[in-house]
Amino acid sequence: MSVTPTDISAPVALRAVGSTKTPRQLFWLRFKQDRAALVGAVVICVLIFIAVFGGPLAERATGHPQNEPYSSTMTDDYGIPRGPNRQFWFGADAAGRDLFVRTMYGARTSLLVGIVASGIAVLIGLVVGLIAGFHGGWTDTALSRTSDVMLAVPQLLISIGIVAACSTTKNGCLGGLIQPGLSIVIAVIVLFTWPYVARVVRGNTLSLREKEFVEASRSLGAGSMRIIYRAVLPNLIAPVIVLATLLIPGNILFEAALSYLGLGVPPDQASWGQILADASGLYDVAWWLMVFPGLFLVITTLSFNLLGDGLRDALDVRSDR
Repeated sequence: MSVTPTDISAPVALRAVGSTKTPRQLFWLRFKQDRAALVGAVVICVLIFIAVFGGPLAERATGHPQNEPYSSTMTDDYGIPRGPNRQFWFGADAAGRDLFVRTMYGARTSLLVGIVASGIAVLIGLVVGLIAGFHGGWTDTALSRTSDVMLAVPQLLISIGIVAACSTTKNGCLGGLIQPGLSIVIAVIVLFTWPYVARVVRGNTLSLREKEFVEASRSLGAGSMRIIYRAVLPNLIAPVIVLATLLIPGNILFEAALSYLGLGVPPDQASWGQILADASGLYDVAWWLMVFPGLFLVITTLSFNLLGDGLRDALDVRSDR
């Protein structure tokens, strides 16, 4: 069976040279040898299950709705929340609400922000990086300088200003396109994340456009869009997937930072950062307010980092494992 130059990509070419295994089989053989990455993947699957079903299941198991206060039983005469017991597995927060239920709902908010914001940023960065790297010239200069400007902006300070400004009005920003709450947090994260993706994609595209299979495609009369779609884009999937897994924990922590500063999700919508913010004045008398949401944040960040490292090694065609 003949293979046209427009169908050749680096993994396919590698298989044709001498390997009897498909790229998917090679990937799995490398990935399953990394126990840490496998553990990270399993933990992420559990966290996604918790994000989807954890809140309602926690409410049903405990009988405690998310925002219902139990001040009479779970706070003392001085307003100090009580710790874990048989009815309140993680104890209560300062308002007397069940911390276990709110932590489960917080997983939904934090993972939703991290995954959705990272996905949108990757999509924008992929398009910008492909256009800049493949076409070059003034297009590359304009897009690259725009990315450099965005990377030079103080992310946290500008984000605080944007979120604060858009949260003061009911209509939000951009004519109501971005509403206060979760959408504005996602928009701010996307605004400052896509340049990182664009820079990585541009660098890889600059290298790929000089490869022999791209030149062969041009010599056969293939257009730019066909070359990008059939020859360049398949070779960018691996680094983009790895980059996305490394961006997600950073974006989750960024949402937690905004929520900690009181600029994240609304008070009635739990997130791990918001719970930690509520605990900042009680950490010396209510340790559980810091420990449980903080532990979930650490586990989530570590799991995505382990998975990203494992994917990077498994998708590296130069690996000898």
